Amino acid sequence: MINVWKTVVTERYAQFDGRAGRGEYWWFFLANVIIAIGLFVLGTVVSAIFLLIYFLFGLAMIVPGLAAAVRRLHDSDKSGWMILISVIPIVGSIILLVVL
Repeated sequence: MINVWKTVVTERYAQFDGRAGRGEYWWFFLANVIIAIGLFVLGTVVSAIFLLIYFLFGLAMIVPGLAAAVRRLHDSDKSGWMILISVIPIVGSIILLVVL
């Protein structure tokens, strides 16, 4: 998991071309969810500074998250623009989740 995080975040931070395997994308997603939940819980229980860190982490992960999702769509032979299907309320997010 550490190698996937290092590869996606540091080496391919904003690389929208290429492919990302299923494992690379979902391990990256899981790591983001665990870190975000941990920071949110610490922010509500311990100190508000962790809420600020949670917010900054979310902002910092927008570009790598989009890049990883686009590369994952390329791996499944879809256009990277298909990520915009998530704009459709509820149904679009479900369709994108199935495709990813």
